[in-house]
Amino acid sequence: MVGLEQLPLALLGTIMAKLDIASICSIASTCRTFKSCASHILTFLPSIHLLDIAPSMDLLIPLLPPNPHLTSLKIDCCRLDDAAIDCLVRPSLHELVLHSCGDFSGRLLSEIGARCSGLRSLYLGSVADKRGRAIHISDLEDLLSGCSQLEVCGLTMKKTSKIDILLFRFVVKSSLFTTLNLMFDLSTFLRHTFARAWTLASARLTSLEIGYISSVMVTELLSPIGGGHQHVHPSILPNLQKLSLSVDYITDTMVGTISQNLTSLTYLDLRDAPIIEPRVTFDLTNNGLQQINQNGKLKHLSLVRSQEFLITYFRRVNDLGILLMADKCTGVESICLGGFCRVTDTGFRAILHSCSSLYKVKISHGTQLTDLVFLDISATPLSLTHVGLRWCNLLTNLAIAHLASNLDLTVLDLRDCRSLGDEALLALGSLPKLKSLFIDGSDVSDIGISYLRDRVTSSLVSMSVRGCKRLTDKCITALVGGSSKLVLQELDLSNLPYLSDNGVLALAKSRVPICELRMRQCPLIGDTSVMALASMQVDDERWHGNSLRLLDLYNCGRITSLSFRWLKKPYFPRLKWLGVTGSVNRDMVDALARSRPYLHVACRGEELGTGQWDHSDGFYIHDYEEMDELERFILEGNDEISDDEMADAENNEELVE
Repeated sequence: MVGLEQLPLALLGTIMAKLDIASICSIASTCRTFKSCASHILTFLPSIHLLDIAPSMDLLIPLLPPNPHLTSLKIDCCRLDDAAIDCLVRPSLHELVLHSCGDFSGRLLSEIGARCSGLRSLYLGSVADKRGRAIHISDLEDLLSGCSQLEVCGLTMKKTSKIDILLFRFVVKSSLFTTLNLMFDLSTFLRHTFARAWTLASARLTSLEIGYISSVMVTELLSPIGGGHQHVHPSILPNLQKLSLSVDYITDTMVGTISQNLTSLTYLDLRDAPIIEPRVTFDLTNNGLQQINQNGKLKHLSLVRSQEFLITYFRRVNDLGILLMADKCTGVESICLGGFCRVTDTGFRAILHSCSSLYKVKISHGTQLTDLVFLDISATPLSLTHVGLRWCNLLTNLAIAHLASNLDLTVLDLRDCRSLGDEALLALGSLPKLKSLFIDGSDVSDIGISYLRDRVTSSLVSMSVRGCKRLTDKCITALVGGSSKLVLQELDLSNLPYLSDNGVLALAKSRVPICELRMRQCPLIGDTSVMALASMQVDDERWHGNSLRLLDLYNCGRITSLSFRWLKKPYFPRLKWLGVTGSVNRDMVDALARSRPYLHVACRGEELGTGQWDHSDGFYIHDYEEMDELERFILEGNDEISDDEMADAENNEELVE
């Protein structure tokens, strides 16, 4: 009988080339023949994406052999520097995404321009951010002159002082861009020079995102040149359809200028974070709201006042302003409002009844929003799929019961609505399509969780009950017990004072394909939970074995050095993110990080996330790529770090005790 490894390599290559990269690398780990065939396939794959792991130079080279067919490359470069440029920058590329480029210099830009003449989409994150790295004018000139077909460009930097005059040349010469994302602080630039540079920006630009800019600069940027009262077609960004800005203050003047001069705008996203209470001339009022959507083309509108630095609201906007805005936004499909503390049910209700095409609505810090808004929602033609009502503390179970009449709801964010209880979950139990449910800080109990079991749990992918103080171990059984059709991947059980190891044991026995599990600030969670999760087996069509990619155990009260023995290989083979309390077992944390170089170990309480480059607002559902077989492939034969360091750390811990 002829084995697969005895088939002609050409035939094996044809079969394996139809698989994704993760499957190819999984097969490669089974025998030398398949590994040789996989190495050959890597020479003609059209795309390679490595964002879940950050390869070193030694491991990157075998994954990126010469390949004239490679058109899309996405890499996390936090372990790379200029020495990797020859490996990364290729003439065949049409799309290049490089995250965490802090150790690269401006030479990266220059080489991209010199070698990637066919490049159409480019994103560079944190370029030359580390000390001693620099970007020169010539580097950007080389990039722009060489990449003559570049249409989509994104650039993230922390040290904006490096790129003051560079940015102007960058914009002036980018005559082919259709999408531009500048995720850094532009407010430090000279205002008159900045506005003058943008007058020569690409007329083809349809999407613009800026990390931070002052409202005055936005007004000057978009104001027509010349003055006077005669109406002229705006010469700046005439075809812009999407605008996303983070500013110091959202003002009437800025909103009016945007609405008047960007005649093609369909997507407007404005966010501010005041450091002092704004004066009337630097604030949004009813007058500014009625200027929105003068051309009637808006499909998405977001106006959010963040409380990052100061507890502040849009205090000069009331129901009248919202009514005037809703009258002009009847075609809007998605709306997000945050910080409108003086708007009552009358204003919010006007939005639901005026915008007949609305399917996404998000309201945060709606301090006067009550159940009355939703009492007659069934009488509207709305078919809502995404709803967010965060920090709306006056809402009760009655509002959710009426909201649940939208049977197409897929995402529901009710975080910090503290008056919601079991009756709300009873109403939500009838939603057959619900995929994401966030009820942090609510007053639900174990019985309420059981109401979701019959219909909702078969579709639920992501759930958060963080800070629901009444929940106990029984909520786990109520959620996952007795069902074989669970698809739950993300679960947040943080800050539950009565959750213990018994609850985690029930979760492990359920064989639910959990990929992200957060249990930070749970005082009763200890070593038994870690051992149970390490032994947890998931058997489905995609994977056999432990499926956890993220595990957050920060400040769990009963975690000891014993847990770190179960966090070593071969346990948790897919784990990419781990949160622990570093001050308790500092040596063991450091040893674990060294023994598993592709594991992001966080020990200072920071929030973890596999989608760290995604700007999510609670409406995001992570689509997992099968990357672990790839990690196994590149690590094969490279496990040079033995368990000796971990053993030494354990011995040191025992001596300390």
